Amino acid sequence: METFTSGKLTKVKSRHEPGVSKQTGFASPATHYLEPTIDLNQELIVNRDATFFVRVDGDAFKEHNILNKDVLIIDRSLSPDFDVLALVIQDGEFKMRRIPFGFTEEEFTVWGIITYIIHYAR
Repeated sequence: METFTSGKLTKVKSRHEPGVSKQTGFASPATHYLEPTIDLNQELIVNRDATFFVRVDGDAFKEHNILNKDVLIIDRSLSPDFDVLALVIQDGEFKMRRIPFGFTEEEFTVWGIITYIIHYAR
């Protein structure tokens, strides 16, 4: 009977990896399809579990550059800082406000910080 030693498995050193084809002739009109797509969740969201999307109905928030049908990305994990735009609860209603310097929780409750405003372009 032979005795074998045991240990960690090693990776195979010679693996087939696809290469990039060499360009010959004219460029393919479909080369732009080879680029990866942009994932807005990956680009715009820091904390997925604490992020919410809100669609705005109406133009009541034009002074904050928030228009009808815009989408707000709101992160509840961020702490409120001076002069950031936030979704707050004031008098039992949701409102959008800039956080004033030296605010107290008695004035309003910060529900989340608005990180991005996605505008409808038309």
